[in-house]
Amino acid sequence: MNEATDIAITKTPWGTHHGEAVFLFRLTNGHGAYVEVTSYGATLVSVVVPDRAGKKEHVVLGFPSLEGYLQDRCYLGSTVGRYANRIAQARFTLDGKEYTLDANDGVNTNHGGGAGFHARVFSYEQRNDGVVFSYSSPAGDGGYPGALTLRVEYRWNAEQALTITYTAVTDQKTVANFTNHAYFNLAAVGTMLDHTLSVRSSHILAATPAYIPTGEIVEAGTKRLQQSTVRHKVIPKGDRLEGLNEYYILDKATKEKDPAAVLYDQASGRQMEVFTSYPGLMVYTADYLVSEVPGHTAIPYKPFGGICLECQYFPDAPNHAHFPDTTLAAEEEYREWIVFKFSTQE
Repeated sequence: MNEATDIAITKTPWGTHHGEAVFLFRLTNGHGAYVEVTSYGATLVSVVVPDRAGKKEHVVLGFPSLEGYLQDRCYLGSTVGRYANRIAQARFTLDGKEYTLDANDGVNTNHGGGAGFHARVFSYEQRNDGVVFSYSSPAGDGGYPGALTLRVEYRWNAEQALTITYTAVTDQKTVANFTNHAYFNLAAVGTMLDHTLSVRSSHILAATPAYIPTGEIVEAGTKRLQQSTVRHKVIPKGDRLEGLNEYYILDKATKEKDPAAVLYDQASGRQMEVFTSYPGLMVYTADYLVSEVPGHTAIPYKPFGGICLECQYFPDAPNHAHFPDTTLAAEEEYREWIVFKFSTQE
């Protein structure tokens, strides 16, 4: 085999959910760096890569067993859908008909509702360098029109690049928006507050305190991220700390290989570049992160334990005609991709 496709894949039974078998897949490259994904929620469980000294550690928050995910309420590593992020008032109108969704975030819907794709068991198909997960959602599922089939492909390579590709088809016009909700901590332990983050964006979506877009696109201003230390973006708010929960609209790339975002941890030397076909990404500093079950580090997760860089379409786009269109017609195919590329810097 050539090095680019020399990926060893193992499949391990990982329990059951509502009587359906769940499996864990490990994709290991020729250097011993690996990722783990599970058919429960088409979830990214682990990314284990070396620091500048060669020590391999977990850089994605996750749980060592299925039980952690069954109890999780923070979408750790999950595929979220049918519509990532929020839809105001848990409703939208499409072709003159109003659809009412599952309101699981106050009066709004978030990440497809309480029983979104993050809590479904996907079927699977192994490939030479990865795994493809599939799920067929019936018409009316979560309140959304149309029967929809989603395929989520995870691929890993020798260059420590994890590619996630989303493809979907529907039998009726609907709305769709899929992403991965991984929490990254390149230090492997503690918080990510000392990470630096750059995002190729000069504008964000203005939002209400409930994180619902107002419809206004504004300059990022003090929230612009250019090799910014995350800690400096966190402010006291009452009895808690408030970080970032912002949708950044990506500036046009000056060249094809320009990353959408770069995350770096000086202490370990680990760096992650993010590339995507999506028009923007949600930066979330895990202000509300909590877990009852210990994670990979054998302790429960706490606020600021990781950072989410959720590449996706605009939140609440079905309720804003001037936002990029997120409808998917019966004759169309949804296709978007995200790449997380890991390396080390001296």
